[in-house]
Amino acid sequence: MLDPGLIELSNDGKFAELRLIPNTHGPVSVEGINELLSFPELSRLFPRTNVIDKAVIQVNKLIGQDDGQYELFFEVAERRDGEIEIAIAEDNMSAEMTLVAPWGGNETTLPDILKALKANNISMGLSKLKIQSLLKQLTSLQPGESCTNVIAHGKPAINGDNAIIERKVPLARERLLQPQEREDGTVDMRNLGDVIMVKPNDTLMIKKPATEGTSGYDVRGQKLEPIPGKDITLTAGNGAHLLESDANVLVASVAGQPVETKTGMQVDDVLEIKDVDIGYGNVDFKGSILVTGDVHEGMVVKTTGDITVMGFVDSAHLIANGDITVSKGVIGRQLKEDQLSTKLHAKGQISAQFVQYSELEAEGEILVTKQLLHSHTSTTQTLTVSDANGRRGDLVGGIAKSDKGVKAVIIGATAGTKTEIYCAMKYGELKESLKQFDQSIKQMVVAKLNIESSLNKLPPKAQWQDDELMVEQVKGMLEEKRRITAECSKEEIEYNLAHQEVEDYYQQYRIEACKHIFANVELHIGPAFNRTQREHGPCIVTNVNQEINFDYSSRK
Repeated sequence: MLDPGLIELSNDGKFAELRLIPNTHGPVSVEGINELLSFPELSRLFPRTNVIDKAVIQVNKLIGQDDGQYELFFEVAERRDGEIEIAIAEDNMSAEMTLVAPWGGNETTLPDILKALKANNISMGLSKLKIQSLLKQLTSLQPGESCTNVIAHGKPAINGDNAIIERKVPLARERLLQPQEREDGTVDMRNLGDVIMVKPNDTLMIKKPATEGTSGYDVRGQKLEPIPGKDITLTAGNGAHLLESDANVLVASVAGQPVETKTGMQVDDVLEIKDVDIGYGNVDFKGSILVTGDVHEGMVVKTTGDITVMGFVDSAHLIANGDITVSKGVIGRQLKEDQLSTKLHAKGQISAQFVQYSELEAEGEILVTKQLLHSHTSTTQTLTVSDANGRRGDLVGGIAKSDKGVKAVIIGATAGTKTEIYCAMKYGELKESLKQFDQSIKQMVVAKLNIESSLNKLPPKAQWQDDELMVEQVKGMLEEKRRITAECSKEEIEYNLAHQEVEDYYQQYRIEACKHIFANVELHIGPAFNRTQREHGPCIVTNVNQEINFDYSSRK
């Protein structure tokens, strides 16, 4: 063991000084020097390992040399104060603090921490309790040991809620799923209830306005602005008005049939007809039409509102700006090539119990509660062939095109009837729309930066505040900046919605069979294609990596 007298504290107490003569005290080792540092008065000092290694090399190298007779001096340990380390998250939403116990130096105090926080510009979301907890832990640590905790959290901005419009009256198409209950408790599947009508001052819709959201902040005190909710314009159509006392409430002005529009509701006059046949003639009406009987072969019924047929539609042509609802069946025949004798075109939804050899085209959903046979259907929304309980609903033959997915109880037939289904075919268009949103947002950001640059180049306000023309120009620039900011926020909302739809496109828009998919069903989901060769049980069919995938996990 080396002589303890070879090491002592410096006059200022900051260092442990090792003095030795190589020819007298050598050889030495790292272990030997560390042993000297283990004495009580030196044990809490920080060992300077690089100096210790250097001392061992130099001393041992000079043993037996002429220079080995001279004393060498090394500062092998030092007193260190406690340390404070602060790590701020990349998004500035949290800050983590680490306290290191001192090596014989001064312990970290609360004023030291406050000084470090100020140096790092951390001013918001601080937890006094967590800081005090760290200081308490520090007292029980050995030299060089550390304790860590997150001592500050930012408050994220809460984006505003989108406006919501709640419809308060039922529509004619909803009657299909609500057969009436008899007095004895049984259900009359043929009785679909009274025709939906409203009276003046009946509430049609209520709008819950969009909210601005709540601003937040990061740990550096930077304000985080929320994205305001997307507003929806509630529009009063003919026969309806917004309350003067509350513009978010839409009520009926007249008696009639409520018809949903893209931005609100209207109340239509209702033309009631027993049967549309040669004796009555074709119908072209501004309002809604109720046919209590049937629409016969060769007839055309056209309206600006809804068409409700209580009976059958047989080889006729129905055109509606609203919904088309057929309480019983839609019947057609195969004409030359791919032409079918019955055509239903609606800007709203199409609903029926039974459809065969007919062409159905809707901008809204298509709902068939029992059977859709050998028909051509096209919708920008979803196609559903199912009753309310999901027990019955056959989609057999024909071509079904649905942008947002198909759901049926049974698809195809045991006889292997060719059935073609197309869904989720608009992915490319959606991505192009997303690209346009992105370009538009970038252009607005550049325009905003240009305005800010122009404002920053202005001379001091005192030089132009009395110049009316200059003041107006500055006001114009500020107003344009506010307009661009608001418009950009709206575009960003649209972009985020479109981006989410692109991300989830093939998971969301799919084909679902509640019971069976039989053989010879052609399934097209985007570019993915499969013609079934066998019967499949309950499954969900999706496009996975541009291939048709059958998921049976939904099997009950």
